[in-house]
Amino acid sequence: MKPKPKLTLLAETFNVSVATVSNALSGKGRISPDLAQRIRDRAREIGYVPSSAGRALRTGRSGVLGLVLPDISNPLFPQIAQAIEQAASTCGYGVLIGDARGSTEGQSEAINRLLERGVDGMLVIPRRGTRVTDIGRPLAMIDSPSTPGNTVSADHHDGGVKMGAYLAELGHRHVLIVAMSSRSIVQADRIEGLKQGLGEQARVELIFTEDLAEQDGAVGSLGLASYVARGVTAVATLSDLTALRVLTELQGAGLSVPDRVSVTGFDDLIWSSAITPGLTTMRADMAEIGRIVVEALVKSIERPEQAERTQSGTVKASPDRVAMELLIRASSGKARHFEVTS
Repeated sequence: MKPKPKLTLLAETFNVSVATVSNALSGKGRISPDLAQRIRDRAREIGYVPSSAGRALRTGRSGVLGLVLPDISNPLFPQIAQAIEQAASTCGYGVLIGDARGSTEGQSEAINRLLERGVDGMLVIPRRGTRVTDIGRPLAMIDSPSTPGNTVSADHHDGGVKMGAYLAELGHRHVLIVAMSSRSIVQADRIEGLKQGLGEQARVELIFTEDLAEQDGAVGSLGLASYVARGVTAVATLSDLTALRVLTELQGAGLSVPDRVSVTGFDDLIWSSAITPGLTTMRADMAEIGRIVVEALVKSIERPEQAERTQSGTVKASPDRVAMELLIRASSGKARHFEVTS
């Protein structure tokens, strides 16, 4: 006698339908958590692994989401990818990653490659200054709340306000903001937030590292010593990578941090608490952002009639922004005013 399929055996064991067993194993459907867990435990015991190919034939879906990152060499983006992969796994989906490699052309190529592989929907963290139009699949965007078509993101403006207010409380009245690109909406939101938090009484100067690189042809000095000599008591950067560059240049010039000048960052990269001095920075709740965006995208895939969309056609989520957290470490302190040179 031909042995029964394992899916059928599981259904008979728990006196439920094969469809109920399938839903329990895929994390879908209305099944009590206790029953779903018992079915999954028994499936592991008998060595049953659901067939993704079979599920694709039944549902017309691959069970895979595409994720396009601007530049995977930036340590921020693997953190985001991990959060999205965990959220997708909870919803019963896998994730394929495409790397834009820092270019607009690379972003388009990554999107097309993932579409060719049959992903059910796409999550894109766009290359700064770019837009992603209709791709023929549910599309979610992670950028900034002020970006047209944004699905969900950290509240970058509010993060800037918090950092600016913190520096103002420490007595910093002359602050240099070091940004990377004037084309980045995320960084523009952080800049405006910083200025608002610092208040109208503060003197704020701003430089973009990309502009300096374009002028010099290479990564060189930011000229920070001259800013400090003119009275700057804090350097507020818009990423931890930029903050590391600032710390290196200041320390190389013999300028003590934070005794002579405070330094702050954004993103709380994995090494930000391990460097000396530890970096004061803003942290985004990646796990919460990943959960919100994946659940919104999956809803658009599985229940399109219930899903909401932005005016740009991307998946809409509620909330559309997640608060950032200020982490105070040793790189910031009270402002100390020294003699200013002209």
